[in-house]
Amino acid sequence: MDKGSAVLQGAFLLADKLCRPSFLSCVNKSDWIAAGRPILQALQEVCELEEADGHHSSTWTKKVVCAVWLKLLSAEEDVERAWRENPFFSFQQSLPEVNHVVLLELVKNAAASHVYAGFLLHLPEDLICLELKRLVEHVKSEPTSEEDVHFFLEMWRELWKGQEQAKLRNDESMEMMFAKQVARLTSMSSSLSPQAAKRLKLETQDSAEADVFHILLNALKDMADHVSSLDLCFQSLSMSLDALFTSFLIDREVVLSAQEKMDILCKAISTKGKNEKLQPELVEEAQRHLRASISPSQFKVRRMDLGEALRVIAELSQSWKDRGLLDVQDGSRSSYSAFQLEQSVQRVSTALEEAPTAATEKNLLVAVLKSLVLPVTESSPEVHAQVLSTIITHRLEDHESFAALFAREPPWTHCDEGWMDCLERSQASFRQHDAVIGLSSTLMNKLRMENADVSQCRKLMKIIADIFSSLSLEDMNKALVSMLRLSRKGFFEFPVPPEVAGGFEQELNMAFNCIIQAGSGASSAVPQGNLTTAVSLVARVAFQNPEGALRSCCHSAVFNKGAFSMMAKILQHLPGLSGQRGGDGDGRRSGEENTAKDGTSSLLCRCLHQTVKDKSLSANEKEQFAKFLGLLMGPNVDEGKEQSFLSPQEVINTFVLPNLSSVGSSSVDAELSLQLLHTALSLDVQPGASSSHWLMDCSPFPLLFVLAQIHDQNLRFWEEPPKGGVRLCSVDTKELLVSVMTTVGQVVGAEVAAAPSSWSRALFWLYNKLEELDWTVRFHLKPLWGQHFKNEVPSSLLDVCDLPEQEWCGLDLPPYGQGTGLLAWLECCSLSDSLQSTMLSCLSLDQHQPHHVNMFSKGLLVGLTQILPWCSVSQWSRVLKVLKELIASNRLNVPFSLEYVEFLPLLDLRQFSCELRVSVLLLRAFQLLCGSSCSHWLPADGWAHAGRLYAHAVRNVLSSVKVKLQLPTASTAAVSESTPPEPAPSGDPNSAVSPYQDSCMNGRAPPDPGVSKEGHVESKSQEVLFVLSQLFCHVQHIQVMMPGGQSEPLFLCSLEILSSYEAIMAAFPDSCSPLESDNTRHFFSTITDNLLNQEMKAVLQQKIAQLVSSAA
Repeated sequence: MDKGSAVLQGAFLLADKLCRPSFLSCVNKSDWIAAGRPILQALQEVCELEEADGHHSSTWTKKVVCAVWLKLLSAEEDVERAWRENPFFSFQQSLPEVNHVVLLELVKNAAASHVYAGFLLHLPEDLICLELKRLVEHVKSEPTSEEDVHFFLEMWRELWKGQEQAKLRNDESMEMMFAKQVARLTSMSSSLSPQAAKRLKLETQDSAEADVFHILLNALKDMADHVSSLDLCFQSLSMSLDALFTSFLIDREVVLSAQEKMDILCKAISTKGKNEKLQPELVEEAQRHLRASISPSQFKVRRMDLGEALRVIAELSQSWKDRGLLDVQDGSRSSYSAFQLEQSVQRVSTALEEAPTAATEKNLLVAVLKSLVLPVTESSPEVHAQVLSTIITHRLEDHESFAALFAREPPWTHCDEGWMDCLERSQASFRQHDAVIGLSSTLMNKLRMENADVSQCRKLMKIIADIFSSLSLEDMNKALVSMLRLSRKGFFEFPVPPEVAGGFEQELNMAFNCIIQAGSGASSAVPQGNLTTAVSLVARVAFQNPEGALRSCCHSAVFNKGAFSMMAKILQHLPGLSGQRGGDGDGRRSGEENTAKDGTSSLLCRCLHQTVKDKSLSANEKEQFAKFLGLLMGPNVDEGKEQSFLSPQEVINTFVLPNLSSVGSSSVDAELSLQLLHTALSLDVQPGASSSHWLMDCSPFPLLFVLAQIHDQNLRFWEEPPKGGVRLCSVDTKELLVSVMTTVGQVVGAEVAAAPSSWSRALFWLYNKLEELDWTVRFHLKPLWGQHFKNEVPSSLLDVCDLPEQEWCGLDLPPYGQGTGLLAWLECCSLSDSLQSTMLSCLSLDQHQPHHVNMFSKGLLVGLTQILPWCSVSQWSRVLKVLKELIASNRLNVPFSLEYVEFLPLLDLRQFSCELRVSVLLLRAFQLLCGSSCSHWLPADGWAHAGRLYAHAVRNVLSSVKVKLQLPTASTAAVSESTPPEPAPSGDPNSAVSPYQDSCMNGRAPPDPGVSKEGHVESKSQEVLFVLSQLFCHVQHIQVMMPGGQSEPLFLCSLEILSSYEAIMAAFPDSCSPLESDNTRHFFSTITDNLLNQEMKAVLQQKIAQLVSSAA
């Protein structure tokens, strides 16, 4: 037994002696004063010793109350079992026999109502009612004093406050151990003797019918005459009204704002009249009282209805009022009980006005309550500051809500330092969206003051930034959205002291320098750790100044090599900077930063526009700019929901439409605009079921007209622009332009088809506007026209093509006079695959008339010469396909002459006739193009483009030839390596042209029956070598003819042909004798000697020398 237990045991034994000739088990209320003094003194001594050792002083009070109570309940308990299962057995057995008077008087005189109520609340409700009846019997027994009434009211109030939250979570608390022992004793009661069961009194016939509210209210009614003081009357009426309100008038907790709660708490604490430092226990107790007053009672009402309760309370109120116990003298200071009564009256009066029943009793009580005149309670700013600071510092109930209130209120002038100290010490309580925004508003107000304390502002800004940085990513984004609503410049909306601005600039620069260095600029694969850190750094500076941070993001994305990917990933994690909240299902923007149909652009778009405005960007910077926007427009999957940082229409309206609307200006960057438009159209953005495509919010018909204007100008890109005019884009952009035009036409066409009446005027406006442009433009917008218009073509086309009149009509166009039909026919073939198929099937040509075929072949050669320089790669591929189809079907006559062969080769070239004829046809076309009558058509860039197109055709033919030669496995790799896949033309992001193979290439002559398979392949290798030699000669011939003679694409083609030649000779050594190899070397060298460029000549001749030596 420890010292405390020994002291208390001695006190109880002494008290038992003082009761002689009776015992503590028989003591009554009047005898307790003398008998109980040793117990109370010993308990006070033990509690003081416990408190001196740093422990809670109520521990021993709880232990004594628990032991005495259990001793009362377990008089007949089996000792052998009790010492094993009862943790209080040792102390409990050391005490003498006691009765309930000892227990209740001990609780009353030791001010342990909260301890007793805490044990009660851990019992079942029927046992609570049983114990409350004992309590009521005790306080009503003679002599009954005000102290008994006060004890009763305290017990009532503690019951209504309920269990403390900390105890609810602690299974090892003393209350829980007490409840387990009572439950054990209850379960044992059925096995005890009838006398023991009666003594335990754990079962009563009426306990199930009784309820806590009925017992307590009737007890108060019985003790009404013992209420004789103003304070006690206020407490009694307040408690009964609170019990009425929580038992009958509400079914859920009354929601009060943090401000309302704070006003009530401050007034309650002000009436305590304590001038010393505010203790957290006092505030916590006031919070429990408030919570109990506005929360539904945990006790069920069974034996009393609302009308009866109203009648009882009304009678009590009227009785006390008649006795003058509710009259307050004028000018008297408000007390704690008076303030609580004022609150109770206000709550009940408001609730009764909405109560639907018990009209008579309700009116009676309301009349009494309205007649009460209670003193007005006020609280000082000092108390307000202390209460708020105490709740936040000690993290009491609702501390986060009060932190938001604390943050929104400007620092009190008389305790500014205390406000800052509380904020600095309790940053964890402010880690929430509302509190951070409140602190930000407070800081912004302080910065506007003329005599703002710079050091304090900088300190507060750092604290706010630290708190913001500790938020979750979701809350960060919510805070960023709110900050954008407050100000796009954050804390710097108005001029601030230079020290504050300078400190932020330093932090901003350091943040982005760290990000760029950690990301190494050019890597797109960013480690997750680096990305998380980067997001946190950008979010921190962005919260302080959203515009400044976004400007730095945009500058880094455009001008730091490779940084666009990192910046885009960072921003995709911070949708709040676009006005979106992270996790919002629809991904829509909010606030005034929203991008709406009125053309308002987001803050990021404005910052990015300012970044590149009036700057001459390099090709790499333009590429980074376009890729940065492309990534931000792309879907970002967040918690399973897709949303983009920037909407496509926002980018188009900000960067594309204003740029393209200035067609003809030297500042227009049409290629960049087309890239952005193409990227936006490539995104899979699905409109809602009832909404139109986002492109319809981007002035689609004017956009199409501008694109058509650019395309029209692009058709004449080898002509010198008029004086003062500018060339908007290069020939390499033609593919992109056509792709964009076609896609826009398809999208708009679908919308027009869905609602033709809404768009008919705009549709006819566009069609009429296109009359002034080239006739081919309308064909790119075929999906837009639908069935509204016929296909309009030059009239000369109808002379060479049988087209149905119901779908086609002719136009008298000056450039297309007599004899230009085949030119128009080739142009149509190059526009699209479907149009090409129509042209081939409707071509008007009588193949039985040799004269017609010859005239057609000559006219087609002239048309080919005219169209070739103006073709894009895809158009040229279609033209090549048409040429091969015409040759295969014998509609195009291309004689093949052995211009580069001295003796007739004894070879079967029928399998390669199509390839040889195509090569010869192209040679004839370039002979015309390079002739004196046409050589002035093209500038240097035009000849370079023509060379690239010819190189494309040669590779096409080369691939077709090699496909027809079955190489052994060992040599296949050598040939494939010698002919790398054809690269996409520079500047064309969409081109991926496959080598063409038609029917004339697939047929193979059957091998001679007398020749083995190997011999047949060997013989075909000789044919392939011959075809390659002809191709090489044609390429060299054209390169020499072309102005300048330095076409790099043709030079590379020559190298590819020689590499293929070398690979085949290596795979089939017998295909060429040493003499033939020597003749080939001499022949190729002679052809190459005509080149003007000495470097190209030297490389080719070196390659020719290697070719021969490998064969030998």
